[in-house]
Amino acid sequence: MTDQTTRTALVTGASSGIGAAVAAALVRRGYRVYGTSRSPESVAAPVPGVEYLALDLTDEASIAACARAAGAVDVLVNNAGESQSGPLEELPPEAVERLFRTNVFGAVRLTQLLLPGMRARRFGRVVMVGSMLASFPLAYRSSYVASKAALKGFADALRREVSPYGVGVATVEPGSINTGISERRTQYIRPDSPFAPEYRTMLTALNANEAAGISAESVAATIVRAIEARPPRPLYAVGSNAPVVFALRRLFPRSLILRMVARKHGL
Repeated sequence: MTDQTTRTALVTGASSGIGAAVAAALVRRGYRVYGTSRSPESVAAPVPGVEYLALDLTDEASIAACARAAGAVDVLVNNAGESQSGPLEELPPEAVERLFRTNVFGAVRLTQLLLPGMRARRFGRVVMVGSMLASFPLAYRSSYVASKAALKGFADALRREVSPYGVGVATVEPGSINTGISERRTQYIRPDSPFAPEYRTMLTALNANEAAGISAESVAATIVRAIEARPPRPLYAVGSNAPVVFALRRLFPRSLILRMVARKHGL
């Protein structure tokens, strides 16, 4: 760590994948780390040195209880979330609402509860774990894309509000990651859907990209860099040739970039 103070970090969704890798990396760097899970007692492979707290991001009472249990948190990594796919017209409203409660509203509420303490101590870091799909939208991922774009919007606007108090805010956008998320993705498509052939093409390419993607540890290293930067940049991207594709995004029309993203997924 960069100073002699032991900082406390809260990492949501720390039972596996990126969250577990971030929690492990912060423990190694001397942080006191809380990790969250819906069922802490059933975490298959607990990270040594991490204390697990219960958190259901769709439940206001659970969010408040988690914030109270964690106490004075210096670093918040909003990582927990759901990955969702399906044609927009076939997404059940209740599924979209659940996605936004998990990916956006829960993270925002937890941030609201922890920010006053960060301001009072004149130090804090809030990292939103987004997705490069927020910058490069993909067909049949509309709800997920929108949730991650919303999270980045909250972070970008929040930066100026809290920077005078020593609180830094950043979004980390991973590209394709090999964390087994393909098996956990929620999908909504009717058996007789007219979109089925294209959807299956997109999903096959998406799963292949994720299988060949970067490791959770690579993403964790970027998140740690954002946490310890003074001050952090607004956006960090990692994986999927991020430096090249973001450069292309600045150089070419958005319509061309969207066609390139579609083509990469067989569309």
